[in-house]
Amino acid sequence: MGLVSQSIAPFVSRFVMMLMLMPSRQNISSGALWEPIVGYSRAVRVGQLVFVAGTTATDSADPYGQTAGALRKIEAALQEASATRQDIVRTRIFVRNIGQWEEIGRAHREFFGENLPAATMVEVSRFIDPEILVEIEADAVIINVGEGL
Repeated sequence: MGLVSQSIAPFVSRFVMMLMLMPSRQNISSGALWEPIVGYSRAVRVGQLVFVAGTTATDSADPYGQTAGALRKIEAALQEASATRQDIVRTRIFVRNIGQWEEIGRAHREFFGENLPAATMVEVSRFIDPEILVEIEADAVIINVGEGL
């Protein structure tokens, strides 16, 4: 048995090292009504990557307000993942009426200032709730590696 143990030892030690180096996963919930029904997390952090699910804000009836509100909710989810809006590298904006792109784009631009992410805006035929005009997804890469998880 000693010979078998010695021959397996390097593999076990490499496996243990791989497990130690694997990034942990953090699921972040916002407590939204849809999360338990649909079965998703507001955001998921794995290592230095954070993925924020489609986020909406119906506290405003206009596209500018909904865009600004959704981006604030995204920022709150990122903060729970030890990230900031400066870490966002990509957004995907889904809109019900592409004719409102200027209002939506203005809110997006104002939120990001000079730290502009790659972005896509597309029109969709409808959302799960008829009050929703805008839904935004975001991906972030945490630059300050020493922070967070």
